[in-house]
Amino acid sequence: MSSPSVLVVGGGPAGSAAAYWLAREGHEVTLVEAKEYPREKTCGDGLTPRAVLQLLDMGFDFDVPHFHRVTGLRSYAGDEYVELAWPDHSRFPNWGGVMRRSDLDAQVAGLAREQGVTILEKTIATPIIEDGFLTGVTLDHNGTRDVATPGVTIIADGSMNRFGREMGNERRRDYPLGMAARGYYASPRSTDPFLESQLDLRDSSGATMPGYGWVFPLGDGTVNVGVGLLSTFTRWKQVNTTHMMADYVTTAPEYWGLSEESRLTKPVGGKLTMSFSKGPLVGANWITIGDAAGAINPWNGEGISYAYETGRIAADHVGRAVGTADFGLLRRYPQQLEDEYGLYYKMARIFVKLIGHPPVMRTLAHTGLRSRSLMEWTLKVMANLLDEDEKHMGERTYDALAALVRTLPTS
Repeated sequence: MSSPSVLVVGGGPAGSAAAYWLAREGHEVTLVEAKEYPREKTCGDGLTPRAVLQLLDMGFDFDVPHFHRVTGLRSYAGDEYVELAWPDHSRFPNWGGVMRRSDLDAQVAGLAREQGVTILEKTIATPIIEDGFLTGVTLDHNGTRDVATPGVTIIADGSMNRFGREMGNERRRDYPLGMAARGYYASPRSTDPFLESQLDLRDSSGATMPGYGWVFPLGDGTVNVGVGLLSTFTRWKQVNTTHMMADYVTTAPEYWGLSEESRLTKPVGGKLTMSFSKGPLVGANWITIGDAAGAINPWNGEGISYAYETGRIAADHVGRAVGTADFGLLRRYPQQLEDEYGLYYKMARIFVKLIGHPPVMRTLAHTGLRSRSLMEWTLKVMANLLDEDEKHMGERTYDALAALVRTLPTS
């Protein structure tokens, strides 16, 4: 095959965004996707204002029937709750949405195709490595095998990161890891305008469970229901997320109508690689983005927006490198990620260590829900929606969180 200037491995949010922005600037791009659109992905399907902004910039059609618009977040701790609208912001819109990944990813890949990206579905990419250098990529498609020798390869193969692992990509074990499970349920309240989260999970006996739960309405008679927990939680390795999911369905607010009878799919689970825990992020002629880079926000488990954002950032550096034939410019990518997300993710790593202690998690959740102003601030922080004039609080917040963690027992 004729080799493109850029080969993107993986057609999820990160890969499609990177391909879109590169092609829009006139670069020759081929994107390879192991499956065929539309394909299922384990995800909460929620889109915050950060994700919506990226989709707006790519010309996404929000009038499609599969997209359900949401105006904010409803948070519970036990029976206490608060409803918060997405904040007004100088840059981000004040609305979000919910859309199945099977529909979302297919539509964004379509936007990339409209820009001229060649998309090869049902294609397995395997790196060809000689003396530690990526010399080419083998592409297996429908029983045929080709070899591509792109100028730059963008690794966007998700949390499983099979391609990236062969390139030496590894996860930092001292950084938080998430586990989650989700399923789809029929619900009489699927047009609800709020995402919903439960911050104080209990099983059917009333005992505390580590982690959090969510119900995200899809607007079509169904909801996405899920649970998640972090590796910072006590005894997290002993938790079965399928059992945790069953307990959450039993104890969720009755108005959702969740039950075994309303369940439409079996729960499926996956790992959430967070806080840029994967590395290296860049090599001599390759770059890693999205879940493959561990880009998920540890504050709230959000991954789609950071996939779009890292794809766009990487596209800028790759475009400059290809355009000037100076691949050393790829080395600027990790520094931009550090400048953009470094302090925020550092605070998040402290925070998730803090809430790994169940009494702390319960106290923070119940105390917060009694103060609307505190919860409004918390929503801004956890969704990374602080405006520019509010970001000066970052260092002080980090110092306060770090001081709190130092007071906690080590066991």
